[in-house]
Amino acid sequence: MRERAQAIADVADAAARERLDDEYARLTRRLIDRLARKRPSPLARGDVRIWAAGAIYAIGQLNYLFDPSQTPHITADDLAATVGVVKTTMANKAALIKRTLDLSSFEPDLTRVDVLAEHPLTWLVEVDGLIVDARALPPDLQAEARRRGLIPDLDALRAS
Repeated sequence: MRERAQAIADVADAAARERLDDEYARLTRRLIDRLARKRPSPLARGDVRIWAAGAIYAIGQLNYLFDPSQTPHITADDLAATVGVVKTTMANKAALIKRTLDLSSFEPDLTRVDVLAEHPLTWLVEVDGLIVDARALPPDLQAEARRRGLIPDLDALRAS
């Protein structure tokens, strides 16, 4: 699966770098890696361009890529044209990917840092039985929550 996943990632990287950015390329590679680890892997069959486009589309849906107020932004038509696939085929592959991996609207390890920073679920933690926004906690408790992995370390994510 390694060679097959790499071929798909190469197509996705080229499209993401041409029309999006490095963060979309990284997140798409992470998604492709997840698919490659499935047994049996769905990546074993099908056109690599369709898998690449479907993976970018799925990541784009999780990160509001098709919302014109977001940066970067692209239409589904432009994404399909960039990768050289039919839009409906790309969307169908993205739906298959989301079902296969049971992706929801909040996937922290597949979410862009800027989207993660604004997502309200990112910051909810339980303190003494109460759900609170971690950003309202004292700095030492925020640092402990980051150390325990309860909230993301946005500075570290931006640096990666």
